[in-house]
Amino acid sequence: MSIDNIVSATVKTPYWDIAANIYLPPGFDETRKYPVVITAHPIGSCKEQTSGNVYGTALADAGYVAVAFDASYQGASGGEPRFIEDPTQRVQDFSYVIDHLVTLPYVDTDRIGVLGICGGGGYSISAATTERRIKVVGSVVGVNFGHLLHEAFSGYDPIMALEAIAAQRTAEARGADPVVENLLPPSVEAAEGLDIDVVEATEYYKTARGEQPHGATRSMISRRAAGYGWDAFTHAEVLLTQPLCVVVGDKPGAFGSYRDGLEIYRRARSEKKQLVVAEGYSHYDLYDRPEPVKIALDALIPFFDTNL
Repeated sequence: MSIDNIVSATVKTPYWDIAANIYLPPGFDETRKYPVVITAHPIGSCKEQTSGNVYGTALADAGYVAVAFDASYQGASGGEPRFIEDPTQRVQDFSYVIDHLVTLPYVDTDRIGVLGICGGGGYSISAATTERRIKVVGSVVGVNFGHLLHEAFSGYDPIMALEAIAAQRTAEARGADPVVENLLPPSVEAAEGLDIDVVEATEYYKTARGEQPHGATRSMISRRAAGYGWDAFTHAEVLLTQPLCVVVGDKPGAFGSYRDGLEIYRRARSEKKQLVVAEGYSHYDLYDRPEPVKIALDALIPFFDTNL
């Protein structure tokens, strides 16, 4: 895709600006109305990693306007302090991105879909339960951040983790410096022998394969507590009615996307839903590896074509 087909956008909110890239289809004609797919990046990531450069580009090439945005507190979006993964805020961001899109003359406001990768998949699903302007939902290795915090990110001891968060927040309130933790080992070599998701996340985020200036993979410890009380799939049996396409790899890891994908496929009220299992591939293979990404797109694009 030519850089001329990528437009930077600033989404205004009552609190700060959200940064987004708009990917335009070949032969873009601003007098036409186009279907739109909003793409949501992984946890601790940014719009230039997989949601934009891989899936956003592919959707634009298929004739969609694709919009990849940075979550609040992350990437080039506003929000202080930095490196906060706030599930409620991330879900709310979708509505402000849609508010921006419905003002653009080339957007068909009745044909807006979402596609999230990793944590962005869980947030896309959660957003769709209450944001009825979202008409179709796609999830690629979607992760329920609440599950992740209760399990791998807390060593399966969420109460101990919450006690540590509480102590750190009290310390900061009394003047201590914030503690920002790197969620991954510092190098591929340091990750050797760990869980497949940790190893492959490090290989993606800590090498030229996926590394980006705003792809921080860091987290402020004192601001994590809210995520422990959050669940991406709350009320899915009642409120998630949009067509849903769920893509997972069948090589499971500690981050739980295989399990979470099967769970939301089962629980969603959606009458039209599709489960795609990329056999022999892992969570991070579906970020950018050509073969598994093709499996995902070969399902997602026809699904959007049919339902959006």
